[in-house]
Amino acid sequence: MKILYLDTSSSFLYCAIIKENNCIGQIKLKLDRDLSSLALSEVSNLFVSTSTDPIDIDKIIVVNGPGSFTGIRVGLTIAKTFAWGLNKKISTISSLEAMAISDNSDNDYFIPIIDARRGYVYSGIFDRDGNEILKGQYINIEVLKATLDNLPGKYVLISNDKLNSFDNTNKYDPDFVAIVNKYKERPEINPHAVDALYLKLTEAEEKLND
Repeated sequence: MKILYLDTSSSFLYCAIIKENNCIGQIKLKLDRDLSSLALSEVSNLFVSTSTDPIDIDKIIVVNGPGSFTGIRVGLTIAKTFAWGLNKKISTISSLEAMAISDNSDNDYFIPIIDARRGYVYSGIFDRDGNEILKGQYINIEVLKATLDNLPGKYVLISNDKLNSFDNTNKYDPDFVAIVNKYKERPEINPHAVDALYLKLTEAEEKLND
């Protein structure tokens, strides 16, 4: 089985092709503002460099958030178009799930953190098997800290953001094989039904509710 993994929920493009538990090609590239314009061509180049015909992909696993609103939409558009056009299976996972399962340090709990600004983060708590102990959510930093103080074991924070409120965070470096192995049996979704997992309102929606 060949699986395409795609994550554009941050300033990075994370993409890989996994074949029978082996990563045959990958992208870990910080694109920042160029993400929208370069992501598709980089994914196309990955197919070329691995001599993979897109029609041979069996399934797509795409990260649907939380993270950058624009970035999430870029990845979902690419994945949904691919899945619909070539009649491929598609599943979604959260960026928090991917971050937690990628850290192989010796800890009891894994806490992915994404900066959501204004004193908030996107976060969740996962055990060493990737089970969700605290559901991924948009949470106040001080509330999260208090929750972590009550954990009955060792934990590690995982983030690529500069967060002054937290010390000693492990850098997020996706383990594509671990991610795919954990979530490859995630139920498939009709491409038209795949939706973003923002976990908070967009700024435009917040203004409408003011």
